[in-house]
Amino acid sequence: MMEEEESPTVKGQEECLTVNHGKVYEETETKRGGLCGLLSEPRDWFRMIAKDTHWSFVFGVVVVYGTSQGLGGGIGKVASDYYWKDVQKVEPSESQIYSGITSLPWMVKPLWGLLTDVIPIFGYRRRPYFIIAGILGVISMLLVSVHEKLHIVFALLSFTAGSAGAAIADVTLDACAAQNSIIHPSLAADIQSLCGLCSSIGALLGFSISGFLVHLLGPKGVFGVLCIPASLVFLVGMVLDEPHIPSFSYTQVYRKLINANKSMFATLRCGAVWRPCLYMYLSLALSLNIHEGMFYWYTDPKAGPAFSEENVGFIFSFGSVGSLLGVLLYQKVFKDYEFRGLLFWTQLLYALSGMLDLILLLRLNLAFGIPDDFFVVIDEGVSQMTGRLKWMPLLVLSTKLCPPGIEGTFFALLMSIDNVGIFTSTWGGGFLLHFLEVTRLNFDNLWLAILIRNMMRLSPLVLLFLVPKSDPSSPILPTELLKTKESGKTQEDENIELVSLVRSTQ
Repeated sequence: MMEEEESPTVKGQEECLTVNHGKVYEETETKRGGLCGLLSEPRDWFRMIAKDTHWSFVFGVVVVYGTSQGLGGGIGKVASDYYWKDVQKVEPSESQIYSGITSLPWMVKPLWGLLTDVIPIFGYRRRPYFIIAGILGVISMLLVSVHEKLHIVFALLSFTAGSAGAAIADVTLDACAAQNSIIHPSLAADIQSLCGLCSSIGALLGFSISGFLVHLLGPKGVFGVLCIPASLVFLVGMVLDEPHIPSFSYTQVYRKLINANKSMFATLRCGAVWRPCLYMYLSLALSLNIHEGMFYWYTDPKAGPAFSEENVGFIFSFGSVGSLLGVLLYQKVFKDYEFRGLLFWTQLLYALSGMLDLILLLRLNLAFGIPDDFFVVIDEGVSQMTGRLKWMPLLVLSTKLCPPGIEGTFFALLMSIDNVGIFTSTWGGGFLLHFLEVTRLNFDNLWLAILIRNMMRLSPLVLLFLVPKSDPSSPILPTELLKTKESGKTQEDENIELVSLVRSTQ
């Protein structure tokens, strides 16, 4: 739908204000120099965003992306690995399956997005959903932490509820970021950079201290600590600046949901859309995940190198550094390359990087005089970097597939498809470990699982015909899907989600 066109005078005033604001900011930065200027620049950047949006939005970004997903996600990842291994004492294949189950809430991100977008609670579209997310996180983490002998079913339900809370908070804040990017278009890039920066720094810090926390408090004690990030998410819901909707017609909800679904399915029927979607799913699903098998071997005192909790956290922190380097490398070098050619080389590098796991497992690194501690850090860093290089073009391609009017909703749908692919990969890896009889004490066939995984990573190369040859600057959608609907109504600017290309997740 077309928005009402502003008068040239208003537009000129807005452009003038934007230019003047930029000049003042540049002049201020020019006057500063040396170490003092370097330290004050990030502070001024935060102040600029907080002034134009609202301090509560910046607080929400720091809490949700930095503290909850980044810091809490890094700590929770290591703690959950040790929880399934040492507390519940399950096999690697079972732990792999349970990990897939807890990711289910992320597969229905469009549902959370539709709820927060079209169904306000007590007159607010965002604040109540942050509160619900925080409550889910606190209760689930407390249950796992406090209960002495929690049955495995209830433990799984608790982890899934905590994952649902994180997914709801993620989608809700993405909607806030989208709104602020529309209201303040000159800050759109700064907002996304802020999201990516908080997420990356939080994950790096989380993985860095995760091993020490698990060693000092144990896995259950760490989950008690993770109630703090969830409580902060609850606090975001209490302080977020959001206009109140005094009267809302809930009879319109059904119509809005039907219209959104019709638009999405009409887009998916287009060959230029469903073919890349199919490739994205298969490229993720076929890259089998055997992380739990490797983790059990890492920490085994007889068959493996017997890494301590601190070592494991340190290894994963280097993985975060590798992931960040992958983002920077894509941004600086590869962002203008055509999709098909870039995906060919990144997928090939991703498959080859998996051979480092095989070298470590067979202890060939020791034959060359390379210690396990050093080699595993290189292995994790290279693996995460190549994985991120493979993932970044898919994210950019996803943004090119979103038609006007339902960009946020459709992007959330594409991310759900990707999450289903990751779920398939996780379960597929779990079944592979079970089939090869890789257990808590038997790692005889783990080398074969690694080899099969690496060969499977090569299989998406034969599916690249599904991906367009175009580069990121060229349109992919047909002309009829790019046309906006002409109407007297104002286009709703509250599309569900605007995900940063810098963030990961998984």
